[in-house]
This record gives sequence, structure tokens and C-alpha cells, in this order.
Amino acid sequence: MKTYVTRYVALAAAWMAIAPVMVSAAEAARPVVGKIERLDPAFDRLVAADAKMEKLAEGFTWSEGPVWYEGGVVFSDVPKNIAYRWKEGMTKAEVFLQPSGLLTPTPGFREEGSNGLALDRQGRLIVCQHGERRVARYAGGKFTVVADRFEGKRFNSPNDVVVRRNGEVYFTDPPYGLDKMNDSPLKEIPFSGVYRVTADGKVTLLTKSLTFPNGIAFSPDEKILYIAVSDGKATRVVAYDVKADGTIEGERTFFDAQPLKVAGGKGSCDGLKVDREGNVWTTGPGGVLVLSPAGKLLGKLDTGVPTANCGWGDDGSTLYITANQMLLRVRTKTKGAGW
Repeated sequence: MKTYVTRYVALAAAWMAIAPVMVSAAEAARPVVGKIERLDPAFDRLVAADAKMEKLAEGFTWSEGPVWYEGGVVFSDVPKNIAYRWKEGMTKAEVFLQPSGLLTPTPGFREEGSNGLALDRQGRLIVCQHGERRVARYAGGKFTVVADRFEGKRFNSPNDVVVRRNGEVYFTDPPYGLDKMNDSPLKEIPFSGVYRVTADGKVTLLTKSLTFPNGIAFSPDEKILYIAVSDGKATRVVAYDVKADGTIEGERTFFDAQPLKVAGGKGSCDGLKVDREGNVWTTGPGGVLVLSPAGKLLGKLDTGVPTANCGWGDDGSTLYITANQMLLRVRTKTKGAGW
């Protein structure tokens, strides 16, 4: 018996010794894409010097909206009307929802699938559905409506969403899902709004001043609301002060990304997230732009392709990135807000 136990302990110790090597080998086998640019010493506190962007899956048309859900990352392929899921150990992503954004075939859409994704306070999936022109909750294998109209009129194509700690849902509504976008005959609301949905389902228009409002996130203390504007002529991140009643005021440019686009950076400000220190990680010309709480560009995760969105997962220190046809990840030294 003693001999058996001794051998078991020895084998266990040997396994523990080689397990990290095996994991590292598996990770090393994944393709590394793009490059990481360090533009300010503060960036070194956020991303390690030896960090790499790993390609986890590819072959999508336009990947979007990554969110950590039930032990894996769920993300959208908007034109294909599919949401995928990837977990550690998978060689490719699996279909999670099909259809994801348009449940009944209907003409008039250029991108009909799900887009931005988030979790509510109960851990349920919140889905921006282009084709259904609504924000919905997915649980128990079915969708329920969070919001689909403002003052009786259908939304354009809800794009991205964030849930406040009190359960209120904030989302953006540009026309990207519609054929001809702003000139679509399906368009019922003449502007691209940013909205709030209270716990009782009341929909409030927060602003209609932005041409193409897109990604949306709160500062860690929820006193600032950030919105990415994907207007190709004026791409930027704007910030608002959040008032006590949940509405917003004080619109201002937090970061002007148009010079990066003019200089040849691929993509526009699209999805964004905030880390627990208040830094803003926004996609933009050149990949993912990492901005200090003061709006200073600290560094770039240059994916080499137009990049849609990002979001933290695992223990909160892995950033997943949806970059055109790919799903990527990079380890960070910080964690996402709320982790």
C-alpha cells in the first residue's frame, strides 16, 4: 500500500510539473497576429511586455459583441445571423444561436444578426438584434423583449448595449442593420438615438445628437457614460456625465480618432469596454486603442484588420477581441470593470 501511494504521489507531482509546459505548448501553437504598440509608460501596467494576440477562431464574415457567458466567450457574426461560442480546448467556435438576430425571414436588411451582447444582473444574456430591431433577453432557450419601440416607432437596428448596476439597460441605435441604412424605407425613427430602459420597461431617449452611435460603456463608478461614434468622417469616443436620475448631460469628445483614420488606420471607433482602473479600451483605427481616464492614448493592440469589439473573460484579465473575420485574445495585467 505504501509503495502504491508513493508511486501515485510521484506521478501526480510529475504531472503537475509538466502540465504548465503542456498548456504553454498548446498556447504557443496558436497563431499570433498583429502587434502591440506601447506609446506611454503607463501602458506597461496594463499589458505585459511579452503579451501576444492569439487567434482562437476564424472564418466569420464580421465578428462582433464578445461577452463572457457560462464559461466561454459568446460573440456574433452579424451578417450571417449566427452567434457563436468558444471555450478553452475548442479548435473552432461552435454555433450557439442560429438565428440570432432575425427570427423570421424578412427583406430589407443588410446585416440581420445579433450584434452587441451583455449580461444582466441575473447573468442572463442581453442581445441587440438587428433583424428584430430590438433589444432582447435570452434565457431558457427563448427570447423576451427588453425594448423594441420608442414612442410607438420601431428602432433602427440596436447595435450595442450595457447594463447598469441597478439593472437599467442602455443601448445605441444606428441604422447599420438596414439596407440603405439612413435611406431605408423601413426606418421609422429619423435619428440614431441612445436609449435607456428602466426596470419597469420605460424607454427614455438620452440623446439624438450622434450620427452613428455604437459601442457603449460606463466608467467603474458609473458617473461617466462613454459612447463610440463610428462615423467615418468623424470617428471618436464621446463622454457624458450621468445624472442622478440616470439621464446624461455634458457631451464632450473624450478621444478624437479621426487623425488615426486619416493616417491610414483600419476601422473606426466601434465597440468599447472599461477596465477597473477606468481606462477605456475602444476599437478604432488601428485595432484596439487603450486610453487613460483622461483620454490619453497609451497603446494599441494592432490587429491588422478593421476591429469591431472587445470584452473581458476568464477571471477578468483576458481580453477577447472580435476582429473582422477572427476571434482573438490577449492577456492583460488589469481586469475589466466589475470583475
